[in-house]
Amino acid sequence: MNKETLVKRLDASARRRKADTIIKNGKIMDVFNQEWIQADIAITDGVIIGLGQYEGEETIDAEGQMIVPGFIDGHVHIESSMVTPIEFAKAVLPHGVTTIITDPHEIANVAGGKGIKFMIEQARKTPLNIHFMLPSSVPAASFERSGAILKAADLKSFYKEEEVLGLAEVMDYVSVGQGEDDMLDKLLDAKLAGKRIDGHLAGLSTDFVNIYRTAFVLNDHEVTTKEEALDRIRRGMYVMLREGSVAKNVLNVLPAVNEKNARRFFFCTDDKHVDDLLEEGSINHQVKIAIKAGLDPFLAYQLGSLNAAECYGLDTKGAIAPGYDADLLFISNIENVSITKTMVKGQTIAEKGRNVYQKEQESITPDQSLLQSVRLAPLNKQDFVIPIDPKKNIRVIRIIPNQLETKLISAPAANSVFQPDINQDLLKIAVVERHKALRETGLGVVQGFGLKDGALATTISHDSHNIIAVGTNDTDIAAAVNQLQEIGGGLTVVKGGKELHSVPLPIAGLLSDQSAEWVNDSLHVLHEQLSLIGFTGDFNPFLTLSFLALPVIPDIKMTTKGLFDVKAFQHISLQ
Repeated sequence: MNKETLVKRLDASARRRKADTIIKNGKIMDVFNQEWIQADIAITDGVIIGLGQYEGEETIDAEGQMIVPGFIDGHVHIESSMVTPIEFAKAVLPHGVTTIITDPHEIANVAGGKGIKFMIEQARKTPLNIHFMLPSSVPAASFERSGAILKAADLKSFYKEEEVLGLAEVMDYVSVGQGEDDMLDKLLDAKLAGKRIDGHLAGLSTDFVNIYRTAFVLNDHEVTTKEEALDRIRRGMYVMLREGSVAKNVLNVLPAVNEKNARRFFFCTDDKHVDDLLEEGSINHQVKIAIKAGLDPFLAYQLGSLNAAECYGLDTKGAIAPGYDADLLFISNIENVSITKTMVKGQTIAEKGRNVYQKEQESITPDQSLLQSVRLAPLNKQDFVIPIDPKKNIRVIRIIPNQLETKLISAPAANSVFQPDINQDLLKIAVVERHKALRETGLGVVQGFGLKDGALATTISHDSHNIIAVGTNDTDIAAAVNQLQEIGGGLTVVKGGKELHSVPLPIAGLLSDQSAEWVNDSLHVLHEQLSLIGFTGDFNPFLTLSFLALPVIPDIKMTTKGLFDVKAFQHISLQ
């Protein structure tokens, strides 16, 4: 900002000139004192320059509605929506999300720095305020078969980008705990650049909370209980209450929030599919859940706005006050979070659930490496045979619906080759390396999907994003994996060796080059096909499947090398 701009704003604030816009007849939420204010909101250059009585070149009549700060999603992976940043913005702006802090580690695990650059460039084409945290763990663990490796030196230049706020979720707790050299460089580079550092403390002990705080880590979004939340708060962390498409932790963690500590909590979605974003929204949904569960509405809206802004040093976001950006929501019902208008920097962006801003023509021109990311030789059913000792029990991954964590159970072996048993719900799971055609496949057994026939497969498998498949027979598993290579990545359902439906995701095997609405419609068709293979669960099987390859969330996961014990942090045998 130059002196001329500041003079203009000061003149408007002092009423020596008209404001650009004034909003009249609204009840303004004061998230600081937690009370309502009756005043005009005066806006110049997209910034609030006064509360009181003002004149403006334009007047907006709020007609008695409540006006609250725009929502902030404190931690989200845009790639999990399966659409580009431009389409993601179109999905969340009508739901009142005006700012997000995103970690592009999904696409970075496939394409490294080229993936990060693509996301930043796309983000600049949307009115949504998109800030970035740089991926700290690419790959998530040293043994992972990701498509890229990002060292501290690879990240350092990105700190020059104004959208970059810091280092994203530090999930390699072994490297942190042992003080491994490159991890120390990543932590110090962020700290010396004056940036924030996000945590990822899934299932870790209090001792590791101490270690993470000593390493400058500021927050954690992997909290699942009241006790974990309070432990992190007393050690100086912020805690995010997460409600995504799989991990739904708000109600479990909410009892930790009280009037004394509420400023240390805020909301995030982490991973949410575009169909869920379009249908129920984002942070607005969490605010509504929290109020319904008994949280004071002022605190709920504060968790949805101001607190995230304070955590990340966004000193012009999260409140309605002079000097803050005019990112505003008009609300007709505070408890139901009924949003009638979304404004970003004083401009009306969405009204009554629809975007109204002038959309730029999207020009997706990703690097070719992003469009040719599925590399593997054709596979057949023999590639998925699992020889076993009939005298030993089999280790089985037991999924927990709507949670990222899993349990390790055992089942007796029936013969010398494992055969899926739909009566016991024991299915085959495979993780196939797809970045460098290494012909490396991890095979295991999983319980909880309830399929009666066919197979599912996807190139979305956190965080290295190899192909992950689950099925009732080897023929369909092989057909599903081959189908993903043919379409360049995505999600597919197969039965009888034939595709029932697929959702192509040609950009890094993670993102569609189509609109959010198109992806939403295709996902609905995909989910309709699930009944044809016997799925009746009350969870999203593709999302659940995609997290079974993440070897930093307990207890037991799958990699291209086989079963992985997260707590012991080592691979283990199938029997």
